Amino acid sequence: MIGQISVYGLYLPWLMVLAFGALIALWAVRRLLAATGLYRWVWHPALFDLALYVLLLYGLSLIHTPSLH
Repeated sequence: MIGQISVYGLYLPWLMVLAFGALIALWAVRRLLAATGLYRWVWHPALFDLALYVLLLYGLSLIHTPSLH
C-alpha cells in the first residue's frame, strides 16, 4: 500500500485516497441506516460512525493491497 497517485501533477499518498473513499462510503451507509431507522438502536452515534469509518477504511485497504503470496 506504499505509494502515491498523481492527480493533475499533485502527488497524493494512497492512504489519503482510500480515506476519501471510506468517507464517501460512510456517507452512503449513514444515509442507508437513517432511511431504514436503524440509528434508533445506536447508543452513541458519533462513536458508531467513527467505528464504521475505521472498518470501511480497513476494508478498502484490504481490497487495494496486493496479496503477499
